[in-house]
Amino acid sequence: MGPSYGEVTLPALASTAALVAAMMWHPAPEWTESPDPVADPRARKGGTLRFNGGQPPRSLNAYVDGSSYSRMTFDLMYECLIGIDPQTLDFVPCLARRWGESDDGREFVFELDGRAHWSDGRPVTAEDVKWTFDAVMAPSSDTGSWKAILGVFESPEVVDERTVRFVKKGGSAKDWRDLINCGMFSIMPKHAFEGREFNAASLLRAPVSGPYRVSRIAEQIETEFERLPGWWRRDFPSCRGICNFDRIVMRYYASPENAFEALKKRAIDVYPVYIARIMSEGARGERFDRNWILKRSVGNRKPVGFQGFAMNMRRKPFDDVRVRKAMSMLIDRDTMNRTMMSGAYFMLDSYYSDLYEPGRPRPGGLYPYDVEGAKRLLAEAGLSGGFEFDFLSRSPSEDKFLSLFSRELEACNIRMRIVRKDFAAWTRDMDSFSYDMTWAAWGSSVFKYPETMWLSSEADRRGSCNIAGFRSEAADEIIRAEKEMQTAAERNDAYRRIDALIAAECPYALLWNTNRTRLLYWNKFGMPRTVLTMHGDEGCVLTHWWYDMDRAEELEDAIGSRSCLPDVPVEVDFDAAFGGVCADAKDSER
Repeated sequence: MGPSYGEVTLPALASTAALVAAMMWHPAPEWTESPDPVADPRARKGGTLRFNGGQPPRSLNAYVDGSSYSRMTFDLMYECLIGIDPQTLDFVPCLARRWGESDDGREFVFELDGRAHWSDGRPVTAEDVKWTFDAVMAPSSDTGSWKAILGVFESPEVVDERTVRFVKKGGSAKDWRDLINCGMFSIMPKHAFEGREFNAASLLRAPVSGPYRVSRIAEQIETEFERLPGWWRRDFPSCRGICNFDRIVMRYYASPENAFEALKKRAIDVYPVYIARIMSEGARGERFDRNWILKRSVGNRKPVGFQGFAMNMRRKPFDDVRVRKAMSMLIDRDTMNRTMMSGAYFMLDSYYSDLYEPGRPRPGGLYPYDVEGAKRLLAEAGLSGGFEFDFLSRSPSEDKFLSLFSRELEACNIRMRIVRKDFAAWTRDMDSFSYDMTWAAWGSSVFKYPETMWLSSEADRRGSCNIAGFRSEAADEIIRAEKEMQTAAERNDAYRRIDALIAAECPYALLWNTNRTRLLYWNKFGMPRTVLTMHGDEGCVLTHWWYDMDRAEELEDAIGSRSCLPDVPVEVDFDAAFGGVCADAKDSER
């Protein structure tokens, strides 16, 4: 072994030099980091944000718990090798200062930023990257769809302390998302978690690379995150004006209604609204009329996901497409929307709603309310005498919808038993596909991953997103071909073809959605004029809002004197509020 320079020997230096010469490197030498265009220069550090965290999570580790809230807070603690510019959607450095790609697109090399360190002072190393990858891919880890995303790569090679190399497996086709797949998974510290059970490892006061760490856990009640003044990227241009709260407290509630009551009692500060009736009817009275609690409804370019009653196609009678279509035809969506949700939603007829501009033919995934039509399909399936099934529910807020659905089922001699479980127990059942029917909602992204939810092989992978058990050779073929498509237009056309195949099989009885993010909050916060980022959701509250001491004092004075605070517009349109040139998500998608 030759003499050592720091932690790298001469042979290692030679190996690194050869890699450097063989790669196309990014970003370009002339690249300079830009400020976040939405972050507000008026933002100040300090204060506490108490946020509705939904039902208690199974884990704070987002690899194990795939809920949006776990992902939201995990991203504040553990960073990726690269990031994405929030406006242009270009790739930008994060833990890695630069990255290289081989000519054939099968090898990727990341050079870590020498300034990157964990909150305990130890440097972020290539060993951390390799350990995280291996821990996620371990057969014992309940990491679901992450195995499909990372599984096309061999275990990464540690070239030296700050250089790591990814190589695609021999049989894996080139994929336009390869850089995303190997560069955008959250890196965890090997020295803190090695030797511990990955599925159950506690994150309490664990070292982090991001701006926050878990400072306190009250099981089933709340989790507190504290801001770290020593975050290594705190002075980077893109990080100015963000991550402003000294403490973020995620408080857990059994139902949205309970959380709304907590908002009114000032037990939480911000309440994302997922139930239209709360926004239209519940948000009334002195607190709202005097603008102590404000309402905002934000329209931006956030991709639209879908929700519906998922039917387990692995089990009878839901293995029969006629039964699944009949179930969809027994849901009186229009009545539910009109009488229970103030008409606030549009009806879903697609699993990729954001890909259909006006005038483009849609896949017809919505099977309209038609009791007689449902009876005919059930008769064709030999089930005119009815059957029984269990509906796995995780919230009392579902009851009023299920009550109306149950009455329609009874008209077809079908008995539905509601089985109520909390979120953690519901997730365990979903991981093992132990259910007949359930209500599931999925978000979307500007970068689509159809394989995680619709690839046939994912139907049998524990913890996968293919909870319905959808299988289609035709869809598999399109998914494989989509990986090598070079333009967004080609890929979007592929997604629409996949969408049509899914709609024909009806794995979900599709329901409804909204393209707006609705918020209720106590009037003591500052925020960008756009309220959220271009593609962001309620998670932007954690990253882009701040505690405004002057507003907080004005709020207390108004409450004490029973007076009104100034009005603010309820409706916010991102493009109009931003006033700048915005990239179009569909055109910019890689």
